[in-house]
Amino acid sequence: MTSSNFKMEVLSGPERRRRWSTAEKLAIIHETYEADATVSIVARRHGIQPNQLFAWRKLASQGALTATAAEEEVVPASEYRALQAQVKELQRLLGKKTMESEILKEALEIAGSPKKHLLRSLSLPRGILG
Repeated sequence: MTSSNFKMEVLSGPERRRRWSTAEKLAIIHETYEADATVSIVARRHGIQPNQLFAWRKLASQGALTATAAEEEVVPASEYRALQAQVKELQRLLGKKTMESEILKEALEIAGSPKKHLLRSLSLPRGILG
């Protein structure tokens, strides 16, 4: 059974791949769920491979296509992981600086008090002060 409305698209120039917008992908996916429609028929009608359409359906079921419907930039997973690692490192450094700040505050309080009070309030092991 052949379709008389089959269209052939010739891609020329440096870009050999077609770009489908999110709205176009979602419309094609919705066609596969209509009565008497199969993925193969819908894919053939639009000139794409059935496995590509199955991949789009999987992405749509995971919410990946609707998440990008706002046409916002999508960050690659590797870049996302790198940014997460950077945030973790910055949090570690912030914790270290906070601890240093607390130690310095305590040292300033101790420096303002009498000397015999100094030895009692420091929680250093014996022998460090000389």
